[in-house]
Amino acid sequence: MSDGQVACDVLEKVPQGGAAVPLLRIKELNKSYGDLHVLKNVAVDVRAGEVVSIIGASGSGKSTFLRCLNVMERPESGFMQFGRFSFDFREGARAAPTAEQLRELRTEIGMVFQSYNLWPHKTVLENIIEAPVRVLKESRAQAVEHAEMLLKRVGLIDKRAQYPQRMSGGQQQRVAIARALAMKPKVMLFDEVTSALDPELVGEVLSLMASLAADGMTMLLVTHEIAFARDVSSRVLFFDQGRIAEDGTPSEVLRHPDSERLQQFLKRILHEDVARASTEGAR
Repeated sequence: MSDGQVACDVLEKVPQGGAAVPLLRIKELNKSYGDLHVLKNVAVDVRAGEVVSIIGASGSGKSTFLRCLNVMERPESGFMQFGRFSFDFREGARAAPTAEQLRELRTEIGMVFQSYNLWPHKTVLENIIEAPVRVLKESRAQAVEHAEMLLKRVGLIDKRAQYPQRMSGGQQQRVAIARALAMKPKVMLFDEVTSALDPELVGEVLSLMASLAADGMTMLLVTHEIAFARDVSSRVLFFDQGRIAEDGTPSEVLRHPDSERLQQFLKRILHEDVARASTEGAR
């Protein structure tokens, strides 16, 4: 049996029809950097409309996992099914993703990072319309109309002609989210998008993300904002040493954790939150 046939056999086990069909299916995903095995046989299904919060200690593989989903980091092995894409990441596999497929995939899986990555020499509006015009081949008028709608959505229509360096971190992050949404993705990935923000700016970004979740956007987010994960997520994944150690509802994972490792992690996060709140209150 060929590598391509193996990939098809694995991926065809996805149930057909109805809401049970995963929008995204990952199986046996592995990623290493030299001798460091970062992701170890990770497997997860994500259904349309789910909001999946990913928590865990630094170095547990959370961000690497997100970057593998839009193949910014290429796994050494594993299988991925997303819409019309079925990939086998093993070296030499017939179903390995091509460069053209990866370009198409990244138009459908948007990603927002800790750093805003906005072009400093372009205005807010120009930042948002660049990819739709160049990649999706939208007309400028069409792209501008959609960008202005998104800027209204994120509360920044009055900043359309400003340059990023004249804006706060929270405003820049909201522009980065609008820029990702301009590609009309089916899934949004958020990698610690509030970690670089001053505490008073975190709320405006989380509020925007909560509104996207309420509208039914499928989202996977790496976060240390446990309250947000508890209140907004449909599922929480706890990563530990490159594996998904716990997977369940916010109540199951955050209120009634099974593992001692997760209990310790949550206690540490809670302690850090209390200490941060005390410091801010003393200012």
